[in-house]
Amino acid sequence: MRRRVIRAGLGLLLGALLTDVLGRQLGLGALGGGPAQRPRLALTFDDGPGPQTERLLELLAQHHASATFFLTGERAEAQPELVERLRAAGHQLESHGYTHRHAALLLPWQEWPHLRWHPEPARTARLYRPPWGGHSLLTRWLARRAGVQVALWTAESRDWLDLAPETLLDRLRPQLRPGAVLLLHDGPKRTLALLERLLPELEARGLQAVRLDDLSPQRIGWSDGWRRARQMWRQG
Repeated sequence: MRRRVIRAGLGLLLGALLTDVLGRQLGLGALGGGPAQRPRLALTFDDGPGPQTERLLELLAQHHASATFFLTGERAEAQPELVERLRAAGHQLESHGYTHRHAALLLPWQEWPHLRWHPEPARTARLYRPPWGGHSLLTRWLARRAGVQVALWTAESRDWLDLAPETLLDRLRPQLRPGAVLLLHDGPKRTLALLERLLPELEARGLQAVRLDDLSPQRIGWSDGWRRARQMWRQG
């Protein structure tokens, strides 16, 4: 009996590790970057609405930039006026789950309502970005059942690190290319400082910041998945 329990536990652990590698690190089957033929990339912001939402709206408007905001249900319900301001400004609203919890910490009956929540429930094409990109063994299956597509990213701003905005931009700069999907966060003040430097640079390069649905992101296959994983491993 004890051996069976140990084997079952090891099986679950290996399954979780495999799910993380395939689902988050390689991102197989999720939406990633878009075509590189047009000079545009997508700005995406997780975790909002947050304390920097109003300032983000101002910055984006100043530079005629559009973005996609992956909102959490708890924060959206607590701040409906900010959600409406994002919508009125023409930005794309998608789901970051009801709560900001890693999928591996949710039981199936908890992950289902977490994943089903969406700020635009009547829309047919809906996206879901798991917090931290994390997957449980059931995340992709539940997403299909809920009618949402998992959407990840190609470039991390790493704006959660306590680094100078110039350093963050230096690290991000090699990944600023047509078709890229940038991961940023609606919360850290350093994100604003980073954007104050990033948006003029995009303009100087002739790169237009657009919504994710305007970028037409593609599903991640094996070759793109390996490139994505190598990049994540290099960044640590």
